Amino acid sequence: MKFLTKYEDHAYALLRIVAGTLFAFHGAQKLLGILGGFRPPVASQLWYAGIIELFGGLLIALGVGTRIAAIIASGEMAVAYFQAHWKFQLGSHFFPVVNKGELAVLYCFIFLLIATRGTVKWGLTPKD
Repeated sequence: MKFLTKYEDHAYALLRIVAGTLFAFHGAQKLLGILGGFRPPVASQLWYAGIIELFGGLLIALGVGTRIAAIIASGEMAVAYFQAHWKFQLGSHFFPVVNKGELAVLYCFIFLLIATRGTVKWGLTPKD
């Protein structure tokens, strides 16, 4: 499948754009209460998570400040996994398939990849 290597930057750009956009939707749910979401109290931990998700997701999707936005988003998802899914409690399950944390883990590692590669292609600052 070596012929696919010429499309790797295109596929990566699509991953960055789609992941960033979907992440921004999570933030819109939290901050704006749209798309089936709820509005947490201002200045609560969930409210700050919504800020990171909405604005970080948009920056990642647009390819502006991609590396810093992605590392912050990756860290937020790591915190989300350990606080909301594993919860550090006796009897709670570490494995994402059991504790419903798959999305947090995927976002964490996708954003870690994006932080290492930057914008690459189809961004407002492709040299990021």
